[in-house]
Amino acid sequence: MKVIIVGGGKVGYYLASTLLEHNHEPIIIEINKYLCQKLANSLNIPIIAGDGTTISALKLAKIQDADVLASVTGKDEDNLIACQLAKKYFNIGRTVARVNNPKNAKILKQLGVDTPVSSTDNIARLIERELNTSAIKQLLSLNSGEVSLIEFDVPPQFKFNGTTLSEFQMPQESVIVSVFHNNKLEIPRGNTQLFVNDRVVILIKDEFVNNLYETFGLNAEAEKT
Repeated sequence: MKVIIVGGGKVGYYLASTLLEHNHEPIIIEINKYLCQKLANSLNIPIIAGDGTTISALKLAKIQDADVLASVTGKDEDNLIACQLAKKYFNIGRTVARVNNPKNAKILKQLGVDTPVSSTDNIARLIERELNTSAIKQLLSLNSGEVSLIEFDVPPQFKFNGTTLSEFQMPQESVIVSVFHNNKLEIPRGNTQLFVNDRVVILIKDEFVNNLYETFGLNAEAEKT
């Protein structure tokens, strides 16, 4: 997945490093030339010296090929402009903006930013999850994005087909809320079994969502789609 990151400060560096570790393709746009040099010496990725709130800099980063734009500068107004340009002029499917002042989150959302996020860790997790939007669907975000209610279909690669919930090890800080088996809703109990193609609804802390991919074999499923 190709991700354009506007802002090469600590947050931008952390985000690029995290995405690189998981085999994504980040590109950083940073207006400070000295900082660009430091980034180029630390990260083996394209670094664009320019203003991410301008069309010309976004074109230099080949934004038309990107899956996501994440603007993580220290100025909410710059993050908003970068996201709006990505949407309006380049039809980017997903924009994420760092919110330095939490009071601005609602405004940024109203003005077209797909996902305003105040937590650096949440930014990395949200962008990573773009790879698996076909596998996991977020139904509801709770407690300022710390907890999510999500649903997905148990894939064919699920190794524990027929296992009861009392025997199944869920990721920490998560609980199965409901199971749809043969289109019938089941309230989960210890003797409830999980089968391939069941649809499950799970309440989980956002920091542990990525663990679901390995637990349920969702990564393998995503690679096939």
